[in-house]
Amino acid sequence: MNVLLLVAVITAMIIKHSAKGSEFPGLEADKIRIYLERLNKPAVKSINSPDGDIIDCVLMADQPAFDHPLLKNHTIQMKPSFHPEGVNEPKAKIQLWHMNGKCSENTIPIRRTTKEDLLRANSIENYGIKTHKNIPKPQSSNGFTNHEYAIARDPNGKFFGTKATINIWNPNVQTPNEFSLAQIWLATGGYQNSDLNSIEAGWQVFNQLYGDNNARFFIYWTRDAYRSGCYNLLCSGFVQTNNEIVIGGSFASPSSYDGSQYSVTILVWKDPGTGNWWLQMDGKNVGYWPVSIFTNLADGADRVDWGGEIVNLGTNGQHTTTQMGSGHFAEEGFGRAGYFKNIQVIDGSNNLRDPDPQGLVQIVSNQYCYNHKLGSVGSSWGTYFYFGGPGRNSNCP
Repeated sequence: MNVLLLVAVITAMIIKHSAKGSEFPGLEADKIRIYLERLNKPAVKSINSPDGDIIDCVLMADQPAFDHPLLKNHTIQMKPSFHPEGVNEPKAKIQLWHMNGKCSENTIPIRRTTKEDLLRANSIENYGIKTHKNIPKPQSSNGFTNHEYAIARDPNGKFFGTKATINIWNPNVQTPNEFSLAQIWLATGGYQNSDLNSIEAGWQVFNQLYGDNNARFFIYWTRDAYRSGCYNLLCSGFVQTNNEIVIGGSFASPSSYDGSQYSVTILVWKDPGTGNWWLQMDGKNVGYWPVSIFTNLADGADRVDWGGEIVNLGTNGQHTTTQMGSGHFAEEGFGRAGYFKNIQVIDGSNNLRDPDPQGLVQIVSNQYCYNHKLGSVGSSWGTYFYFGGPGRNSNCP
């Protein structure tokens, strides 16, 4: 009897080790294979990126968006019917994969999901989704979750888009399942009725999701307080129309302290002709979130946020050393701190306008770990702010 018990224990240990190692046991391996076959669409060609990513050039009509039940008969909108600022000449934004090839015009580039990506996740079901409530809460709500913020919010009106230029950094992140990001949020609804709708876009460093510590362009969306929705193209929903930009792809050039500063300009706006929410990066239209996948956001957003966010897991009972922005506080200013500049919102007349700095709410979860500082009005940077911080330090235990 003791021998049988010992065999059972050893077998359980082997299976447990296998699930956390390089292979999944039987049923899990089949589940992984089916999941990857569903997510990774057939490629016209594939490109090996210098950062280790495999970029698949997938026919536009075969992209993951059309697995969504609400998009089965969707007709792709190839370009928006309206640009809030007219049509500008796009800037050349270099992602690392561009060094080794490009996708043809009838395809879109998609970062291939691998078995290793899934092994880093807590479970297949949690891969590519947020597992915590991620809209910042004002300090009056008696604290935060383990997500910490240094952001500005405009809560005063109805918004149909926003634009901002964000400088790109490569902050240190303490553990693989923590992250650091800088992004915009367009949101409406709340948690009480599980009707929170959110559109998010920016850059992030997130080892658990990508397997490295590169700064990457990312998007996120939800229609039901994060019960559904996902990062990038890891679930159906966002329709990509651009063959040059990988959502989830690494930027080639992050900023450096007291050195060169590199930035990305992100514009999200609601097309008045179709109601779809379009995404633009550095003047290039990337694609759109169809209005049909949302509930409250179908009528516009009631708040806009801009700023930084990190995850603090409190390893060993201490605050994380995960950095926000450059890892330096806002007071250090240009070339040393993270910034958002030329912040604008889109009003009901589809005009880009500067938000009223007096109406912006600053939300900082712990000013001794990370902070935020609004800039002066009337500069060439328009409405702007610096943000960031090192995390754990003598004032942030």
